[in-house]
Amino acid sequence: MEIKKKLILDIKNLKVQFDIPSKSLLPWAKPIPLKAVNGINIKLYEGETLGVVGESGCGKSTLARAIIGLVPVTSGSVVWLGEDLASLNDEAMREKRKEIQMIFQDPLASLNPRMNVGDIVAEPLRTFYPHLSKAEVKEQVKDIMNKVGLLPNVINRYPHEFSGGQCQRIGIARALILKPKMIICDEPVSALDVSIQAQVVNLLKSLQKELGISLIFIAHDLSVVKHISDRVLVMYLGNEVEFGECKPLFAEPKHPYTKALMSAVPIPDPRLERAKKIQMLEGDLPSPMNPPSGCVFRTRCPIAVEACTSANVTLKGDEIHSAACIMQ
Repeated sequence: MEIKKKLILDIKNLKVQFDIPSKSLLPWAKPIPLKAVNGINIKLYEGETLGVVGESGCGKSTLARAIIGLVPVTSGSVVWLGEDLASLNDEAMREKRKEIQMIFQDPLASLNPRMNVGDIVAEPLRTFYPHLSKAEVKEQVKDIMNKVGLLPNVINRYPHEFSGGQCQRIGIARALILKPKMIICDEPVSALDVSIQAQVVNLLKSLQKELGISLIFIAHDLSVVKHISDRVLVMYLGNEVEFGECKPLFAEPKHPYTKALMSAVPIPDPRLERAKKIQMLEGDLPSPMNPPSGCVFRTRCPIAVEACTSANVTLKGDEIHSAACIMQ
């Protein structure tokens, strides 16, 4: 009998729009809308990892920041454990941040250079649990540093004294110190060497198994996403173009954009790598302030037809695997 997992995050038709001032000198000129996230739907279950992939400018980081409340939601809902986060006031949202934490892309830039490691990791505890004694805080800091592979005797050192991989471990420790239910990882390994990337990803997987946390893992590298994710969302120009469980999506991608991304992933075998046909995308990513009509990918799609210019393209398929392409 299959055990049904608990739904912890339910995102429905999420849209984030920024109004960009017009370059016109006319005082009545209206701002130009930039649709950074355009109708994303996600369900995340307890202990699950959702991978989010797409090229730069597709809205991945904006999606992450909208979930955690760092940018305002234009429309749609972000339902966390049955409660819409977009409807909460600042104080209520502050309390929810104990349950939702974030790991950022640049490990060094995300740490305060004026604070030592012990203070950086302890800061969330002092913010949310001011009643804890210094001894209790120090004990919890040492425990979480052990979990992420850092020796407790480095708590008096500063971020610039550590490597990129060690700084990212400090960021992970800081995110875990409050025992959150979900962590959003915004490209946490893109600034690291390949060998260090593997260490950080394996660390996240082991911590997830031990602590039962859910992850939203944002990345460019599909091989990393394949290794850590249970399900994958592919984004293009703020839109969802393919979604599904990891194995069927990687085994048989349906959308031309996903196929192009996967063809760029290196194969360890030199003979297979030389024989592989890379699907090059023509043209540049369109401006999100002036997206194409119909299918947003049609201007770069190798199989686009006339109907793509006016089609209302949405995900077609089931929960296991679906794609937003009228040719499927």
